[in-house]
Order: sequence, then C-alpha cells, then structure tokens
Amino acid sequence: MYWQADGEAVIENQKLFIVMNYWLIKSEPFKYSWEQFEKDGQTFWDGVRNYAARNNLRSMKKGDLAFWYHSNEGMEIVGIAKVVKEAYQDPTTDDTAWVVVDFKPHKKLKKPVGLAQIKADKRLANMDLVRLGRLSVGAVREEEWKIILEMAESK
Repeated sequence: MYWQADGEAVIENQKLFIVMNYWLIKSEPFKYSWEQFEKDGQTFWDGVRNYAARNNLRSMKKGDLAFWYHSNEGMEIVGIAKVVKEAYQDPTTDDTAWVVVDFKPHKKLKKPVGLAQIKADKRLANMDLVRLGRLSVGAVREEEWKIILEMAESK
C-alpha cells in the first residue's frame, strides 16, 4: 500500500477473499414448497421461534447460500436459496426477539438428496441436520455442502 499526493490510499497486489457461509432451512412442503418459492421469486423466512435457529438467521449474510429442505413430507434437500436481505424484525410478531431473513431461489437440485441418504454417509454424521434433527435453520460446513452437491449431481 502507498499514499498518493492527494491522500488517497492505493492497494496493490491484494487478493480479496469473500467468505461464504452455508445453511440449511426447513419447510414443510404442504405449507410452503420449493415450487411455490420458485413461483414467488422471493420470500422472508418467518415464524422461527427457536433460539438456536434464530441465532443462525442472525448470522446469515447477504449472498450466503442455504439448502432448501422439505421436512415431514419428502424429507429431502430439493434446492438452494440465496440470502438477499440480512436479519430484520419478524413482521409477524411484535416480540423483538425474533427475526426474518429474505431469500430468493438460486438453483433447483438436479436430484433431491434424501435424509436417509445423508444419514447413510458417515462423512455427514456431524451435520446439523443429522445431529439436531428438529432444528429448522442450521449451519452447513463447506465440506458437507460439497458432499451434498455431489450427491445431487449439482456441482
């Protein structure tokens, strides 16, 4: 880095690293399916009333990606959503403890990845989806993300 005569800093030969976080969000398809999400084009993730899930929503950054998981029916990852707006007050409640995040569809998986398939892969034994099955919004490690994409043939 050096300084120009006008006081402006100039940075040379610097690499910019963008940190991407990965997540998994669960939706019951009879309430809000991936297909409806694609039709809508964008939605906010509301109704989260679990502190761990809420903390995960608060940690999401614009541009982060999240697997879309159909829970109860299907029990499979069917798509990838992208965070387009970071956490803000949940408009469905006056309680300021709860937040929402805005998502838009990013990509439908070529092949859904079922819970049984995920549980059968020992490399995914520590995944939040496996360890904390009732958690509606969970973190996904980069290695887990890559494995799921391989399973879906959606690299």
